[in-house]
Amino acid sequence: MAEVATNHPMDEIKNDPRVPAELNNNVFITTLDKLYNWGRKRSMWPMLFGLACCAIEMICTAASRHDLARFGWELMRPSPRQADLMIVSGTVTKKMVPQIVRLYNQMPEPRYVIAMGACATSGGPFKEGYNVVSGIDKFLPVDVYIPGCPPRPEALLHGFIKLQEKIEKQSLRTVSWYRKGEATVVPVPVLGPDLTDLRRAQEIVGRVQANQTEAVQPAA
Repeated sequence: MAEVATNHPMDEIKNDPRVPAELNNNVFITTLDKLYNWGRKRSMWPMLFGLACCAIEMICTAASRHDLARFGWELMRPSPRQADLMIVSGTVTKKMVPQIVRLYNQMPEPRYVIAMGACATSGGPFKEGYNVVSGIDKFLPVDVYIPGCPPRPEALLHGFIKLQEKIEKQSLRTVSWYRKGEATVVPVPVLGPDLTDLRRAQEIVGRVQANQTEAVQPAA
């Protein structure tokens, strides 16, 4: 009986350092990635909503002087169901965060987030305020940060280009929205005496119980 070969010929090619990395992978998938990413990065639909003064600069960026049509991004949508890019432009307050998270969950995949300005990035000049969140990245995954207070339209355009560069590097084999399983949903924070992130519920309960135990124990 003839022996069955255990090593596939492609295994030798994959382990050969002389073979380019692109050929080590599926050439069809690699080419499909380029076409797919080229189409997505040239047809982003930002969601039109603003929070503070950064929104004025975002609106100026959409004017004819800067010509967003060069990037294929000139079509801003009022509905999250029709958008794939959220630009958080302005101060993020605790009262507004639940609404922002709801809008994000209503956006279809693939979706991206840009934190525009110092307030959306880290709280800005209002960081120590009792009702201000120190950055939207505490609740949503941010893809591009744009510094400034407020950043000029040129800075926002630079952020668009950086997002396009990120999209170019994505692959259909690794992106989350083509994997099996349920879609990723960010829990909507609960606004009560303070803003509570439900993803930290166990941590909060543990701290409360630890504080109660310390209070009950008599002092030595």
